Amino acid sequence: MEQDQSQGRDGTQEALEDRLTAVGLTSLRRTSEAMTAGEELARFREAVFGYYRRHRRRFPWRETGDAYAILVSELMLQQTQTERVRQKYQAFLERFPDFGSLAAAPMRDVLLLWQGLGYNRRARFLKQSAEMVLSEYGGSLPEEPDELRRLPGVGSATAGALAAFVHNRPVVFIETNIRRAVLHWFFGDRNGVPDKEIRPVLEAVLDRSNPREWYYALMDYGAALGRGAAENPNRRSRHYTRQSRFEGSRRQRRGQILRLLTAGEAMALAELDRRLSEPAELTRQALAGLESEGFIVCDPDGKYRLK
Repeated sequence: MEQDQSQGRDGTQEALEDRLTAVGLTSLRRTSEAMTAGEELARFREAVFGYYRRHRRRFPWRETGDAYAILVSELMLQQTQTERVRQKYQAFLERFPDFGSLAAAPMRDVLLLWQGLGYNRRARFLKQSAEMVLSEYGGSLPEEPDELRRLPGVGSATAGALAAFVHNRPVVFIETNIRRAVLHWFFGDRNGVPDKEIRPVLEAVLDRSNPREWYYALMDYGAALGRGAAENPNRRSRHYTRQSRFEGSRRQRRGQILRLLTAGEAMALAELDRRLSEPAELTRQALAGLESEGFIVCDPDGKYRLK
């Protein structure tokens, strides 16, 4: 029988009240005026863990403690739905099972396996991160978020996730599902809520005895709030932005160019123009970006190829 994770930890109402004071959170929206802030935090925890016990999501990256495998999952999950990642994750690990194999792999091979996930620069960041872990950290993923943020493609949210999921460190980080859960519960009557107001709530409610499991539960709860809801709580965040249209975008054209160069030989600009639809200027902009980022090079004969 699964342990009731909302009990027997540092989640007593008294402890949560003390935590609120420690993080400087002087007020907290409550579902009932009769409740103390500590009681409201305890109620939130109970709701999150209760949902998790009944409806927890099962993913292969949650069933491993391998730092490399978790790093792969976190880079893949940036701006990509979990089901799309599930389809690619195992095949990627079979081809590149550790930092060494990924660091030594040609970029062409990495991009071939990455196809379908989008945002191809993440594949390059992942390979560069593997190289950096080997060259600067002796093959072991660092524990401190400040060190993790040095890895290419790893920002504050991903660094926090890695610290929690790999090392079970009690750090505070915010990603889309976590933000949605806190906005729904504590900021239901406000718009334009900044993350700086969400962080103290997360600091106060964080389960320090098992942050890994707490964040799995919180993310599952937040993900459920985003499915079929009449209103997405994240729209009330100050940081909310709509994803730009993909069709006809520079991002789409970059992916088309990389697929062509990954599948075949080097191509001249005239050949790329022939293979790709108008406008030609979009192709030139995409080529310039890919070249500046080190994805491709233009040889002296004017042909573009993967670097």
